Amino acid sequence: MQFIDQARIAVRGGRGGDGIVAFRREKYVPAGGPSGGDGGRGGDVLLRADPNLQTLLDFKFKRLFAADDGVRGGPNRSSGASGKPLLIKVPCGTEVRDSRTGILLGDLTEAGQELLVAAGGRGGLGNAHYLSNRNRAPEKFTEGRDGEAWDLWLELKLLAEVGIIGQPNAGKSTLIAVLSAARPRIADYPFTTLVPNLGVVRRPSGDGTVFADIPGLIAGAARGAGLGHDFLRHIQRTRLLLHLVDGSSDDVVADLQVVEAELRAYGHGLEARPRLVVLTKAELLDSEEIAERLEALAAHGLSAAALPSLGAPLAISAATRTGLDALLALVWRELGVDRPAPEPVALAGAAGVTAAGGIAASGAWEIEEPETLLVPLTRPRTPRGAAAAGPSLPEASETAGSADRLNAEPLAGDSSAEDPSRR
Repeated sequence: MQFIDQARIAVRGGRGGDGIVAFRREKYVPAGGPSGGDGGRGGDVLLRADPNLQTLLDFKFKRLFAADDGVRGGPNRSSGASGKPLLIKVPCGTEVRDSRTGILLGDLTEAGQELLVAAGGRGGLGNAHYLSNRNRAPEKFTEGRDGEAWDLWLELKLLAEVGIIGQPNAGKSTLIAVLSAARPRIADYPFTTLVPNLGVVRRPSGDGTVFADIPGLIAGAARGAGLGHDFLRHIQRTRLLLHLVDGSSDDVVADLQVVEAELRAYGHGLEARPRLVVLTKAELLDSEEIAERLEALAAHGLSAAALPSLGAPLAISAATRTGLDALLALVWRELGVDRPAPEPVALAGAAGVTAAGGIAASGAWEIEEPETLLVPLTRPRTPRGAAAAGPSLPEASETAGSADRLNAEPLAGDSSAEDPSRR
């Protein structure tokens, strides 16, 4: 499937139906009068976000979309039928702009979201509307109005929370292939990735987070070198950027600076987006080389010429799956994704079981010590092993409104009660 993320279309609302001139001439209606009906309203043109679409390929072959016109009115004050609305499906994340002014008309980001882009014309009035005391037989009617017509510019921006950027052959496609079920094209030559790739990475909470793999950037991309900046629009909606640097490069700092310069040249807030610097292909280096390159990247990150980054750089190896857990832990922390809270453990046995007080560092539940139960004052405390003496607790109906009587009567087994025989 060809990936198309920009398209220009023309939309036109349906024209309203005309009103008519008609008079009633039935045999038993001596004063029929005017009976021309109104025309129907033209159909509207709407855009709807469809999660099943991933590209604007459909608009490459069809560019004009017009809704149905309204039907003219009929006799006996019969109104014409309105035109059916035209519903156009677009991928989620499509921005709609006026192609002449560039004004943003709408942004369809949620599934099922609709946007009215061209309203249908109003229907005309029949001569029945012009009946008055001065004009008993009007022959006037109005025509339907034309619907709105717009030239629209559609621009698709993928909906992803994490964007993966870097120079060609930095390991972006390999990383998204290891973390998700995406299967992008991977080869040992530059510009293997020609279009953005999306992959869903499973969160600790059980749902998924969308990662976007962007084609590589080279020096001069702002002037059209390589693939240019055509696909940087797809990371404008991301919350976090993973900046991959090829660990096998002779100068990792220079590679980092090239992509940073292109982010500044593109603008749109990407230069200030939260970013994690990741050194890839660690399996090709020994421990001393990894430490040396990480130290160089960290030193550049502290310089005034560097773009802001989150913490120290991290070394990973997607081929051997080394360091991926630490990388995802940083990603979940920056996205605010917490580990799912396990269900409270229900303990059987004596009363006083309490819910867990929290999660320990290891993620296991901590069971608190049972608290001492507070025994009601109207219930005697019986020593363990001894038989309960005295009357049982009164029923709720007997105790309601009888607090004074309960306080006046001594409780069985209560040592503080006075013995009448001692008086």
